[in-house]
Amino acid sequence: MKEFSGYRKGINFGGWFSQCDHSEKRYDNFIKKDDFRRVARWGLDHVRIPVDYELFLDGSLNYREEGFKRIEDCISWCREYGLNMILDLHKTVGFSFDDGENEEGFFDSEKYQQIFYDLWKEFAKRFARNDNLAFELLNEVTDPKYSSRWNEIAGKAVEAIREYAPDIRILIGGYHHNSITALKDLDLPHDENIVYNFHCYAPLIFTHQGAYWIEKMDRSFRMSFASSYEDYTKYTEEQIGYNYFTDYRKDGIMGIEYFEEEFAEAIRISKERDVPLYCGEYGVIDLADTEDTLEWFRCINSVFEKYGIGRAVWSYKEMDFGLTDAHYDDIRDDLLGLL
Repeated sequence: MKEFSGYRKGINFGGWFSQCDHSEKRYDNFIKKDDFRRVARWGLDHVRIPVDYELFLDGSLNYREEGFKRIEDCISWCREYGLNMILDLHKTVGFSFDDGENEEGFFDSEKYQQIFYDLWKEFAKRFARNDNLAFELLNEVTDPKYSSRWNEIAGKAVEAIREYAPDIRILIGGYHHNSITALKDLDLPHDENIVYNFHCYAPLIFTHQGAYWIEKMDRSFRMSFASSYEDYTKYTEEQIGYNYFTDYRKDGIMGIEYFEEEFAEAIRISKERDVPLYCGEYGVIDLADTEDTLEWFRCINSVFEKYGIGRAVWSYKEMDFGLTDAHYDDIRDDLLGLL
């Protein structure tokens, strides 16, 4: 199976240039150069850096040079510490995976789409000379009804980038928040430097137990990883209200086999289309029991390793998943060994 070389084990710098208040104070202090050095010392090979359009565009949609300069600094720090980097556009004008951002209209607006193409063209012109960089077109398209439209938009964005960056690797994910099941509906790779991107927080009822942003979730709800499939199905229906959990078996206990089956179709598609797979986000909320968290990582990473799937854990700091936070103090060394 084709691999995404140089991007085997990484971490997200979430909450720095995205999902934030977009203040200079945040930009200056949330992540610093030493954090890049720390990640390199952990033995990781790359960072994924989510960015919102506000970093690069002012209220009149004019370019903000200071935003581009910050990305130049990130690329430089990565190079200094032997890291690769993914520039992930987490939010574009007219679309965000988060309803709370109140962004809408992107898939129906030629104006918004042109801003998107122009921004990617600008990234390509400015950053294409860096061989330690990859581009991720857009984070977590949500609604399946946009599948065909997204394929068309993504294709045009790739063409815009290729004018200035013919060889840079470009990551493309599908609907349902970069679901594994959406990969089959992506267009065939435009060229040999396309990577199929997915996110995996499965089973969601475990990795997001007690999550305040899931409307139906009881904030006090907790469960162990090694629960029965029957309990996973029951708790998913009770706490989430949708059939997010795929009941592969009627009996048995959660384990490695779940991830083997969860990834099976994606692996088949990867082989058939000769395209690398990459998991841009995966992780467990900081409310889960730490030993259960370790077991989840052991299971999912054994499958990542078996099939050579690159990945970036969510997330480095805070954001309810932060590996540097106190919740992980007792298991951090063991956890880092599983990334």
